[in-house]
Amino acid sequence: MEFGNNQEEDLLKHFEDSSFTNSFITKDDETEIGGACFCEPLVDRDEPSRRVNGTFRCWLKKQKDVLFPTLQESGEKVIWTSGLIFGKGVGIVSLETEYGSIHIKLLPDCAPHSVGYIVELLGSRHCAGCRIHRAEGRGDVWDSSGNLRAEASLGPPYALVQGTLEAEGLFFEGIPLEACPPIERGSVAWVGAGPEFFISLANHHEWKRAYTVFGSVFPEDMEIVERIAGLPTRSEKWNGVDVLVLEKPIDLKLKRSLANDGDLNHGRNADLGSS
Repeated sequence: MEFGNNQEEDLLKHFEDSSFTNSFITKDDETEIGGACFCEPLVDRDEPSRRVNGTFRCWLKKQKDVLFPTLQESGEKVIWTSGLIFGKGVGIVSLETEYGSIHIKLLPDCAPHSVGYIVELLGSRHCAGCRIHRAEGRGDVWDSSGNLRAEASLGPPYALVQGTLEAEGLFFEGIPLEACPPIERGSVAWVGAGPEFFISLANHHEWKRAYTVFGSVFPEDMEIVERIAGLPTRSEKWNGVDVLVLEKPIDLKLKRSLANDGDLNHGRNADLGSS
């Protein structure tokens, strides 16, 4: 959507041109027109009067923080109910390691359950037990762009680092498989239903959509992941698969990063929630 100087008027016109021809925006202090994301929650009036001339009346409201939205009451006695639409391009977190910060752009539009868990973990301000314990470089199988070399096998090594994002003492419920893109270099995905996760160093198109991708590492931070993948390891066999496990697991801290218009600003990090 493109908007002119009068953004509120333009936003209303946009919805007049859509199926929500009677949409309007609240005038309270929390409503802000402008910024990277205009309105996240779409709120419908759950009663017959919400239909006007065959269309629905609804209102849109800007959240102050799309990853930590203000929760509203719900139920039959509540006239207004809402569904949260996460703002795109604004959710950036970092995995803090002794080798540097790995910044990850979350994908709430395709992995809302996964992002919801990350938000919960941030809110707990506790990630004891979160760590990276497996590290396999690209070897002679994958090139620096993550592509499979000619006539090479599909691994081992599998070009990934793996760890866990489960904080000690916190209950974890499995995350359902979500419809997300295939594994590319920099993809962050769950192993099964989590909390085991991995960061891919290669384009694993052969895995298709078997894993939920819930984020992607910023390209400039992939050198940190590459460095971790090159640390000393020992061989183990997991369910008949040869893997490389770090001799010294790497502890992780999870932090929230501020960004403008979806772009990472390394000079403006903030602990809006940290573990």
